[in-house]
Amino acid sequence: MTDRRNVLTGLAASAFLTPQAKASGFSKETMPSTNIVVIGGGFAGASAAMQLRNFCAVTLVEPNDHYTACPFSNLVIAGHRQFKHQVFPYYGLNAMGINVVKDKATAIDAEKKRVKLKNGSDIPYDRVILSPGISLNWNAIEGYDAAAAQIMPHAWRAGDQTLLLRRQLEAMPDGGTVIISVPPPPFRCPPGPYERASLIAYHLRHRKPRSKILILDAQDKFSKMPLFEAGWAQAYGDMIERIPGSESGQVVRVDPKTMTVSTDFDTFKGDVINIIPPQKAGLIAQSAGTADGSGWCPINARTFESSLVPNVHVIGDATIAAPMPKSAFSANLQGKVCALQIALMLSGQEPISTKLSNTCYSYLTPSHAFSVSGVYDNADGKFSSVTGGTSPVDADRSLRESEAWQAMDWFKAVTSEAFG
Repeated sequence: MTDRRNVLTGLAASAFLTPQAKASGFSKETMPSTNIVVIGGGFAGASAAMQLRNFCAVTLVEPNDHYTACPFSNLVIAGHRQFKHQVFPYYGLNAMGINVVKDKATAIDAEKKRVKLKNGSDIPYDRVILSPGISLNWNAIEGYDAAAAQIMPHAWRAGDQTLLLRRQLEAMPDGGTVIISVPPPPFRCPPGPYERASLIAYHLRHRKPRSKILILDAQDKFSKMPLFEAGWAQAYGDMIERIPGSESGQVVRVDPKTMTVSTDFDTFKGDVINIIPPQKAGLIAQSAGTADGSGWCPINARTFESSLVPNVHVIGDATIAAPMPKSAFSANLQGKVCALQIALMLSGQEPISTKLSNTCYSYLTPSHAFSVSGVYDNADGKFSSVTGGTSPVDADRSLRESEAWQAMDWFKAVTSEAFG
């Protein structure tokens, strides 16, 4: 476990601590006077701000006074983690010399190079790092809007929705049915829908064992599918049923009043219904012109600079970065790499190629997990997969327990690094 964790930590750090970066010799003293504005204080934005503070003035624009993390929120939903452990205040970034402006960015004036704020003021910039996260495509599923989400929670943004879904599970009678609707990709993960099904099943098996979980899935296949299916059969028997897209598994309509969801051919009634809607880049990405017709943001994979708006870099879930997934691990590392490239460019140097890594952990039970990992190259301005792999399907109990601890260690390290 220790060796593997050190390898993963080393991969994550190596993108910023490359020999080329060490040899570059840039610092606040050698860099030109520059103001970088980071919009969005999630894993990507906070990580980028933390790195760049060493080289130039950094302003973080974020409407909230804390960040609520999606990784591990499925454990909160299942009643095996306290919600307070998901909350990370921004005062740590302030203490590190980052100017945190509590406001909402509403637009970017690329010609005048100013970020417009909700309060009517604006902030000048030399470069912007845009980390807007996701927005939900309301009404992409007929009948599903913000009001419906108060009855059929998505819980895809950690916070009140996380707690709402948890309360609904606690109130559900034994013998009830939980429906989880999975959208077409791409979507943010974590929280992962199949991990969520696993942990809800654990909760139900111990407290409401006559209950069932139905996954209505727009996809036919998904990441770590053999691991999940083998784990479900072993840990939960027939408690979890999944209908894939090719068998009319995609939800197209919901009715909160009757607590029913419909696919093209069938209608299902649930006691607790978790609708995960299709997604796109956060709203500021749309108003700033960095999103294309897909709703996501095309970028140069080496520098993360927008393909559509100059001097604006986009990182995290909002990017078109496949095959790199929309994960917190990816977002943290993208923030570091983007910071490195901006520092290089501002010091008059050329951007460098880097290797980026990702590891996604999924919990099968609160004490057992498995993972998928990958390494990606950005040499030609696009992401390409170098290598990757998953945990073995036939792993013994000790490896699953080890990976659960590795996931926890990663979360503690990345949140400490990003939020101070």
